[in-house]
Amino acid sequence: MAAENSDWYFTNGGSIEELRAQAMQVKQGAAGFGRQLRVGANAFIIARDTEAEAREVHAEIVAKADPSAVAGFAEAVKQAGQSTADGIGNWAKSSAADLVQPNDGFKTNLIGTPEQVARRIVALKRAGIDLVLAGFLHFQDEVEYFGRRVYPLVRELEAQAASKSLEAVLAG
Repeated sequence: MAAENSDWYFTNGGSIEELRAQAMQVKQGAAGFGRQLRVGANAFIIARDTEAEAREVHAEIVAKADPSAVAGFAEAVKQAGQSTADGIGNWAKSSAADLVQPNDGFKTNLIGTPEQVARRIVALKRAGIDLVLAGFLHFQDEVEYFGRRVYPLVRELEAQAASKSLEAVLAG
């Protein structure tokens, strides 16, 4: 349905391999209708000066989650998944820790240093993800940190990749 009628397809977070497969599937489906479709993926970003610090923040978020709320959400999405075409749904492979962030934002693994997060964002783009739906713990502070420390690295990595592609074209 998205392939035929939508301009955007928004999905839960996931590994790069899972998101690549989804992006390819929906973009190829849209191409079959003579359309282009863009893909957005959910991600919860925890960028810190060290990976250890980022992983500690992630562990703290999971540890402070209300277990009964997470279990209730898990049961609700399991039931919802049974009504999907595949009988499974988006959250079938989600652990309780994944469900602390309701749309599997932790599974996208944008957790680490600014360099690690920037590299993963660029890898998502190469995998066919056109937009990262970013969530943050302390929104104002972390968006500012992201804009100052991560975003410039993403643009730098994209420029480097574009330059290498141009060099290959010119050499070929």
